Amino acid sequence: MIKIFTTGGTIGGLEYVNSTDRSLEDSIDISIFLKAPNISDSYTIDYLLDKDSRHITLEDRELIRDRIKLSKEERIVITHGTYTMIDTAKYLGKLNLKKTIVITGSFILSSEKHSDAPFNLGFAIGTLKFLENGVYIAMNGEVFSHENVVKNVQENRFERKL
Repeated sequence: MIKIFTTGGTIGGLEYVNSTDRSLEDSIDISIFLKAPNISDSYTIDYLLDKDSRHITLEDRELIRDRIKLSKEERIVITHGTYTMIDTAKYLGKLNLKKTIVITGSFILSSEKHSDAPFNLGFAIGTLKFLENGVYIAMNGEVFSHENVVKNVQENRFERKL
């Protein structure tokens, strides 16, 4: 069984004006991305937050932490905005939660035709079977340890630290 926690961001179909939490688009129910590929693993989705990740606070990260701790599932996916995805990964990584946690998101709004959201979510779920306990970021076909990742803003991708 897989637990998926959502926190908002572009993968949730949210587009923001002037870095506020005012949504221009309706949220996307990410379960639509999991129906077509007929995911064989059982999963449940827990909708935690609906925020631009620039507005995720320590209290929000504590909520995520608490929900992970309460979850009976050992394999966790968190959908998250890319702006502060690394911050959340590092926060959770320091806690030694003894679960496999993969954080993913999208660079292209999930409501757009050519969004990377469906692929990234499916890829994140697929990687859960092969990773040891820890916290990872899975984006665009790559998996990164929370300790060894940077966001390349110019190229709009995540990379390993040099």
